[in-house]
Amino acid sequence: MARAIFISYRRDDTEGEAGRLFDDLTRSVGENSVFMDVTGINPGVDFRKAIDDNVATCGALLAVIGPTWATITDSSGMRRLDDPNDFVRLEIASALARDVAVIPVLVHEAKMPHPDQLPENLKDLAFRNSVEISHTRWASDVDLLTKALMRYLDTSGATASKPAHPGASVQLPASTARDPQRAPARGSNIPLILGIVTAAVLALGFVGYKILRPTPVVIPTPGPSPVVITPAPTADEGETAKPDAAKPDTANPPKSAPIPANSSFVGNWINPSPEGQNGMYWIEIQVEGDHFSVHAWGNCVPNVCNWGKVPATFHDGQLWAEWNIGQKLPGQKFSRNVQAAMRPFNGQVIVNVTNTYANRPPIQRQLTFVKK
Repeated sequence: MARAIFISYRRDDTEGEAGRLFDDLTRSVGENSVFMDVTGINPGVDFRKAIDDNVATCGALLAVIGPTWATITDSSGMRRLDDPNDFVRLEIASALARDVAVIPVLVHEAKMPHPDQLPENLKDLAFRNSVEISHTRWASDVDLLTKALMRYLDTSGATASKPAHPGASVQLPASTARDPQRAPARGSNIPLILGIVTAAVLALGFVGYKILRPTPVVIPTPGPSPVVITPAPTADEGETAKPDAAKPDTANPPKSAPIPANSSFVGNWINPSPEGQNGMYWIEIQVEGDHFSVHAWGNCVPNVCNWGKVPATFHDGQLWAEWNIGQKLPGQKFSRNVQAAMRPFNGQVIVNVTNTYANRPPIQRQLTFVKK
């Protein structure tokens, strides 16, 4: 991978924003042009060298900085930036030492760290021009950042999105020198003519095949009757029903079983293809004492909606959780109830969601979450 964008962040500080920025950038410039998290380091390999090798392929490094980025501590109470083996410190120090463009990206109204707050090999970061991304202007801020990043990318095959405000600009550090590309020489028209003739012959052959081929006989496969789900009459939630979504039996919630010793549920999971307004976007599953808990966020625009953390029931290899969100109606009834059944599958989590509303038909969906 050459001249890619590397996203450096702290999970306890800006994990949600870094993941959302990664998704937006990959949609704009291509999945091979953006990467985050140094993973897959084999046993016995020096992780410092592995980080250095990854950063060496970058055109730019985005240091996502939240309010606690410079002050967060580890379990022993030591500030993480003071640990020479801290991954974030290693990533940024490697980029600065290699003269890679390091761009601080400020979120949650964070401020640039003062040089006195930084270790010696990170002090130059305090003097790098920063970019702020606000939840209220997320789409336009990311569009401007994407346009400014194009100078650092090897953009072959990438499609960049058009900025929301063409008149504005994002001032970033100067890119490293690149060899000028020579304009292609004007060639003969013969290859073009041959290509047109070949395409015409192929098109005629395809039309002849469609006309002359026999009509196949389709024998229907017996099976259960399809599940018919009435879609919502309005689009304010933006969710559509899926016939393969299995509805949890919420009328008879299962009794909780003992928590498995090595649960594949635990961790942060994100829906890479959230649809509509306030659909389930991100879940964090934890073990708390003798039970599971699930913290969920919805895909709101421009902000991410915090649904809150609820206890979850474990039964038959699945987790069952429920949220009441929206406004309370007369009689202490919420306008929306969300019930989810979660199960692991091939390193992912499949979530069957039932949305029950006070004033319209319910909606069921099946979502696939991947590990953050």
